[in-house]
Amino acid sequence: MNIWKATSVSLLAASIALSGCALNGTQYEEDKEYKLTILHTNDHHGRFWQSSRGEYGMSARMTLVNQIREEVAAEGGEVLLLSGGDINTGVPESDLQNAEPDFKGMALMGYDAMAVGNHEFDNARDVLMQQAEWAGFPFLSANIFYKDSSKTLFPAYEMFEVMDNRIAIVGFTTEDTVKIGNPEYTADLDFKTPVEVAQTLIPKLQKKSDLVIAVTHMGHYADGAYGGNAPGDVTLARSVDGIDVIVGGHSQVPLFEPDVQNGTLILQAHEWGKYVGRLDLTIKNGDIVEYDYRLIPVNLKDRVEDAEGNRSYVLREAEIAQDLEMLAMLSPYQKKGSEAINVVVGSSDGDFIGERSVVRSNPTNLGALIAKAQMVKANADLAIMNSGGIRADLEGGEITYKDVLTVQPFANILSYVDLSGEELMEYLKVAASKEAGSGAFAQFYGVDITIAGTELKEATIAGKAIDPAGTYRLAINSFMASGGDGYPKVSDHPNYVSSGFVDADLLVDFIQQNSPLSISDFEPVNVTRM
Repeated sequence: MNIWKATSVSLLAASIALSGCALNGTQYEEDKEYKLTILHTNDHHGRFWQSSRGEYGMSARMTLVNQIREEVAAEGGEVLLLSGGDINTGVPESDLQNAEPDFKGMALMGYDAMAVGNHEFDNARDVLMQQAEWAGFPFLSANIFYKDSSKTLFPAYEMFEVMDNRIAIVGFTTEDTVKIGNPEYTADLDFKTPVEVAQTLIPKLQKKSDLVIAVTHMGHYADGAYGGNAPGDVTLARSVDGIDVIVGGHSQVPLFEPDVQNGTLILQAHEWGKYVGRLDLTIKNGDIVEYDYRLIPVNLKDRVEDAEGNRSYVLREAEIAQDLEMLAMLSPYQKKGSEAINVVVGSSDGDFIGERSVVRSNPTNLGALIAKAQMVKANADLAIMNSGGIRADLEGGEITYKDVLTVQPFANILSYVDLSGEELMEYLKVAASKEAGSGAFAQFYGVDITIAGTELKEATIAGKAIDPAGTYRLAINSFMASGGDGYPKVSDHPNYVSSGFVDADLLVDFIQQNSPLSISDFEPVNVTRM
C-alpha cells in the first residue's frame, strides 16, 4: 500500500494513487470511499498551559480538536489523534509534577496512541509507567526491548478498526536514546535500530491491516542527511516498503507539506502544540486515493512593528477559545506548579554576578556557572553562553527555583553540535569578536582562550591546542544555535542536536547536585583579554 504515483501535488492538497492488494477477510465495502482524518502533535515538552502571550496550550488545542472531530463526523468520517512523543521535560510547572497534567490532558482530549520519545526516559521507570496509566492510551515502540529478551517495554503496535478499515499503528523510538537519555533509567533496555525491526515487522502488519501508520520519535532530516544523529524518518521510509504514513517527532521541525519518500507520507508538527497537523485521507479498497494536509497554528502570534518602532503581537489566524473542561482540569496543576517554583533548590556562599552592566562586558562567575551546567548536561567539551540571556544576579544564600527563572527567563533549549577542530576555531573567532557591552558578549567554559581586542589569539581545551582534524562537542542554547546575536547558525549543521532541556531547568539540576556552591569554583580565569 505504497504511493506509486503523485498528481497535482500542492502545499495543502494532493491526489495520489497507491498500489495495494485486497486482503482476505477485508471488512470495507468494495469501491466505497472512506474519510479518515489524522490529527497529530509532537514534542509537547510540558507545555500544558498557554504561553505568556496566550499562544498554544492544551485548552485551546482541545477546542480545535473537538471542532475538527465534529466537522469530520458531519461528513461521515472519523478521526485518529496521534502524538510523536516527548511529552516530558520543558517547563518547571510540568516537570515538578512528572507531567501529570500533560498526560491527563491528553487523555481528556482523546489521544489514540503515541510514540515513546527519548525524553520519556528523563524520569525513573515507575514514573514512566505511572504516566502510561494517566494517559490510558497506548505508548508504542517496536524497537525498545528488555536486554537479552524478545519482550518490548511497550507494545510494538496497536490495531484499530476505523469505518471497517483495519489500521495498524506502530511505534519507533530513536536509538540515540541510549546516548542522550539518562543511562540510569535505560540500563536494562536495548534500543534496536528501527529500520532493522521494521523490515521484519512491517510486512507482517501489511498482511493483517489495510493501512500501516508509524508514530515515530526519530527526527526528520531532509533527504536523509542525519549527520551525527541516528537515522530518522526519511531513512525509515526509504528502507522499508509498506508504511503509508509516518507521524514523526524529535527534530521539532514544522513540515508544512508531507515529505513523500518511497510512497510514505512523512509528517511533523513542529513542537509544544504550536500546531496541530491535519491529514485528511480518502481511502478506497484499502488504498489512499487522495489527501489534504496542513498545519493549523494554535493561537500563534507574529511580532509586528509600526513606523515608530512600537512592537506588538498579532494572531496569525482566528483566535481559538480555551475549552472550559480542559481549563478547569489543568488550572489546579498550574497553580500548584507556580507555587512549587518558590521552593529552595540549593545555596551558595556568595553572589553570582549577572547584572547587565557587568555580565555584558566581563567574564563572570555566573556566566561560568551557566556555561558549565550546560557543558555537563550535554557531555560537551566546552560551552559558550551569550550574556544577553543572563538577566540578573544569583544572590548568595538560599537559591529558589524562582531565582533561577529570574536569571534565565527565556526557556531556551540546550543544544549541542559536534564540530571539527577547524570548524570550532572559526566559531570561537566569532565568539571572541563579540564586543563588550552587547548581549552577544560571550561567556566561556571548558576552553582557555586569549583575546586581543576582539581577535582570538589562542585557544586550548584540557590544556591542549585544538586539533583541526579532531572532533569537539560545543554546548550552546537554541537562540545562539539559530544564529541569534550574530553567532554562526549551526541548527542546520548535520551534527546539531536540540536536547529538549530548558536552560533554567538544567541549571536547577546542576545547583541541586552541587549545592552548596562555592563562588571560588567558578572564577572565570579561563579568558585572558589583552
